Amino acid sequence: MTVSVLGLGAMGTALAAAFVRAGQPTTGWNRSPEKTEAAAGLGVVRAETVADAVGDAELVVVCLLDHAAVREVLEPVAAQLTGRVLLNVTNGTAEQVREVAAWAAEHGASYVDGGIMAIPPSIGQAESVVLYSGSREAYDRWAGPLGAWGTGTFLGEDPGLAALHDLALLGAMYGMFAGAFHATAMVGTEGVAAGRFTTELLVPWLHSMVDVLPMLADAEVTAEQRLVEQVALANIIGTAAAQGVPGRLTAPLKSLVAGI
Repeated sequence: MTVSVLGLGAMGTALAAAFVRAGQPTTGWNRSPEKTEAAAGLGVVRAETVADAVGDAELVVVCLLDHAAVREVLEPVAAQLTGRVLLNVTNGTAEQVREVAAWAAEHGASYVDGGIMAIPPSIGQAESVVLYSGSREAYDRWAGPLGAWGTGTFLGEDPGLAALHDLALLGAMYGMFAGAFHATAMVGTEGVAAGRFTTELLVPWLHSMVDVLPMLADAEVTAEQRLVEQVALANIIGTAAAQGVPGRLTAPLKSLVAGI
């Protein structure tokens, strides 16, 4: 079974290289030819054109910047997709994914969407999680080779599910990062070193709060708990303002928590 990867940026190169390490014949293409050099050095066969890459593949992996680029790259070779599996790991919304899946079906391709919850250097490790949705038959057929990337989780046959979960998880991640930046900014107004504060206090505190999340998901929040949260958030907002730290992050949280 042959594979082609369209898009050899940092992530695309990592995905293609993982296939090669697992003994999977892999062809790669990139719009900027110079970016194929790193992949070629790792054993990926270079394709001069998208048509060449698709023509050699039973599985076509698309790893591009956005869904506009996906359509731009694939539409000229639409007729070649018939009978192939199209695995799109390009970040996008659930609605964008469903549109591409419908387009792929019109051209006789089986469609699977992927959400990669990992960074390029960690591809190939079991801790790297990839979320999948779309054609169950196509996913099952390729689940073995895809194990070269990490741990796969199939979410369902609605092709948009992987993208929805991907963006939800990324939203939680960016929310955590934003909260951490806000916290270091607050103590930084009194000359506290960000590195020491983060290592000694912030990281252990956030780790302990992660363990609370499953309880929060299942528990009913009482009126008393909600009141305590509102008071705490008001104090955070007031203190941040007094320390000269902008409230663009914390002010909306007060309304959000009140409405949950």
